[in-house]
Amino acid sequence: MEVDSVAGRDVVVNAQDMELEYDDSVEVMGAYDPATSALRPSFPALSAQDAAGGKNDFRRVRVPAHRYTPLKNDWPNIMKPIVEHLHLQIRMNTKTRCIELKNSEHTLDAGALQKGADFVQAYMMGFEVQDAVALLRLEDLFIDTFEVNDVKMLKGDHLSRAIGRVAGQDGKTKYAVENATRTRIVLADQKIHILGSFANIKLARDAICSLIMGAPPGKVYNKMRTVASRMNERF
Repeated sequence: MEVDSVAGRDVVVNAQDMELEYDDSVEVMGAYDPATSALRPSFPALSAQDAAGGKNDFRRVRVPAHRYTPLKNDWPNIMKPIVEHLHLQIRMNTKTRCIELKNSEHTLDAGALQKGADFVQAYMMGFEVQDAVALLRLEDLFIDTFEVNDVKMLKGDHLSRAIGRVAGQDGKTKYAVENATRTRIVLADQKIHILGSFANIKLARDAICSLIMGAPPGKVYNKMRTVASRMNERF
């Protein structure tokens, strides 16, 4: 019990009654925790749209001319993981020739939009849909891109032969590097794209650089066998 002075008069205030009135007037969201005899706050998870302040973020991925026909054939396979797993909205804008991705009210993961953009961008680089989908399922996958001229300045027939050494007859050398390092490689003219984990990308890049510099494929094969055996022992 406390005594307060109002306009020169003493007024008796019951603190316990005030506390009870306060408890009745305030609605507390939470669950009772018997261990601490207190209410634990319980708030619903924010959707990606709410986390962005109610705005609909979007991404645009440009479609190269040589990927139009493959995109038409693989469109259902591209759309399914983006809509069903990431809960994003996707459409092909034929005027700007871009694929547009946008958050929706059902999108829960704040990073889903960037994952979807990386997945579509990987497909535009030339990776197969089943390989690019790994970017959505695994967190430690990256794409490394470099050009042949970044390794060695080559022109004319020398450049063509270097690209041929990386690919091999019927793609044999490329497949050998992929299987040994557990990566996926795309040869797009002078550009080389590698999809995989950080350590595996480094192994594949070293092998490709050796081929560009003029190393015999047989020597690279032997090194890849050693690398593959070490990786099998590690796992």
